[in-house]
Amino acid sequence: MSWQRLLVVALVAAWGLGSAPGLAQTPAPAGTAATPSSPPDGAPAVDPNEYRIGPEDMLQISVWKNEPLSQKQPVRPDGKITLPLLNDIAVAGLTPMELRKLLVEKLAEYIPSPEVSVMVLEPKSFKVSVVGEVPKPGRYELRSRTTVLDVIALAGGLSQYASRTKIVVLRPHGEGKGKSQKRLPFNYNKAVSTDGEQENFYLEAGDIVVVP
Repeated sequence: MSWQRLLVVALVAAWGLGSAPGLAQTPAPAGTAATPSSPPDGAPAVDPNEYRIGPEDMLQISVWKNEPLSQKQPVRPDGKITLPLLNDIAVAGLTPMELRKLLVEKLAEYIPSPEVSVMVLEPKSFKVSVVGEVPKPGRYELRSRTTVLDVIALAGGLSQYASRTKIVVLRPHGEGKGKSQKRLPFNYNKAVSTDGEQENFYLEAGDIVVVP
């Protein structure tokens, strides 16, 4: 190798410029083959057909070939977001797919055949609490439909002192001054039995599972 060639190699190594023209790159060691990496802030996966949007969720609204309408939007405490052209839109209680359909219908008045996608970047509204005789009581942020048994499992199961037949789910009911709580009994023993499918119901945002 000539001294000019050696100089080029030395400069490439010193400056971190990659391979010099005409030089073969050193193959990556086994097990380090290039693979698509997940983005550092990758969006948590939620079921677009089942997850119900609520306050505090961060949404990504994308409208193909329309940058002004494509933006991140936090769901406000009143359950609404604000978009150009459409102003305030009530989104709480809708699934991402239902919201997508709604936006397509509304934008069709301004844009021919709009292509819209809706992604929940940060699902924060679906929160339930577990208190009482469980190893890990606390508040849990959920991303998909979750049953009472599922969330008890997240809390570490029942302690040896838990009253398995007297578990109660407290569910917020109503709004404003008329807001109250429903008491939904849950029998753990029946739920884990072979015919206990009906006993194990799905939780809703704001539910509190009380294990006495």
